[in-house]
Amino acid sequence: MSTSGIIYASFDRFPAPKGAAVHIRAFVEALGGAFGGVELLAIGGDPGEPPEGVRFHPLPAQGKDLIQQAMCFRGGLAAWWQGRARASVVHVRSIFEGYPIARRKEQLTERLVFEVNGLPSIELKYHSPGVAEDDELLRKLVAQEDECLAKADLVLTPSGVTARYLESRGVAPCRIRVIPNGVDTGLFAYQAPRPWDERPVRLLYSGTMTSWQGVHHAIEACRLLRRDVPVLLTLVGPTRRQQRRELMELCGELVGEGAVEILDALPQAELAKLHHACDVVLVPLPPNDRNLVQGCCPLKLLEAMASGTPVVASDLPVVRALAEQREHAFLVRPGSPKAIAEAVRALREDPALGPRMSQQARARVERDFTWARAQESLVSAYEEAFGMVRSSTRWSTSASAAA
Repeated sequence: MSTSGIIYASFDRFPAPKGAAVHIRAFVEALGGAFGGVELLAIGGDPGEPPEGVRFHPLPAQGKDLIQQAMCFRGGLAAWWQGRARASVVHVRSIFEGYPIARRKEQLTERLVFEVNGLPSIELKYHSPGVAEDDELLRKLVAQEDECLAKADLVLTPSGVTARYLESRGVAPCRIRVIPNGVDTGLFAYQAPRPWDERPVRLLYSGTMTSWQGVHHAIEACRLLRRDVPVLLTLVGPTRRQQRRELMELCGELVGEGAVEILDALPQAELAKLHHACDVVLVPLPPNDRNLVQGCCPLKLLEAMASGTPVVASDLPVVRALAEQREHAFLVRPGSPKAIAEAVRALREDPALGPRMSQQARARVERDFTWARAQESLVSAYEEAFGMVRSSTRWSTSASAAA
């Protein structure tokens, strides 16, 4: 049977302002530019053109809950695949699209790449709390994860913490590549921090509005700070109706008093401008199994470091991999709104600290955490693992320069 090129499948919405969509665009752009012939299959999102060398096939994901949506997506994926040639490489980002492919790997593809940004056996309970009590479902999730990990020829992850967890799950280190997330440093252009004056202190939290990301700690820190200074906390991210209602209840009187504003997810260009309009970005990751055991590579932290806005973040291994204490960010005790509030006060009382961290953080991002660097690492991983050869001289030249 003849083979086709690279299929990149993801049970994520694309295009979209979420970090997952940003990550997907960067990776398929690199694969399309280096090797050509990439077929991207994802949940249809906002209007937008795919990168050069990539053909986008939007698939449905309808249903009242995550499981139904995943089964709908799998059905669309199977229908699209009918009658197609065996792929040279299939690249997946989760078990929701990856498991049916892993089960039929020999028929569908020569090589399988499993990109592990998160695992539902750990993360799903934070989205659907009832799952924590469903032992049968959790066993199925772990079994499907194990199948994908066992069949993958190459396992990618953005975090060293995640890599160590995958090793504990039986993945040989030689099959794992750590490729940290990146930032578009042109989009998130550097701007020196705003000088502190008598206006309200403006804090920014962006991302998922859930307890496992620490939004409740950001809100409580705002409440504590208001005892001393006027504060405005801006919360930016996608929310469903019930989730938004719960968030409003959590904020309570802060919304009515003008201390908290809640915005929908913003395009990256608008989010970058918002960074520059704020005094401090909060990355209050709690000490839970998602952050300590599984691991992550918080894109919001890298974007704040690139933009020049001082950062207050939880002192966790996944954060220390990106930023050092009081050199690139102000790291605080995880799970402590009081520690967050004290760090903001310290930045306000020492006007030189924020600008110094800001400059050093930007330099760190430019050196280690650009999307160009991540893209080059991805292409190199394909070359080393599969012996693939770049078809684009233009990509080789530009990627080498960026690295």
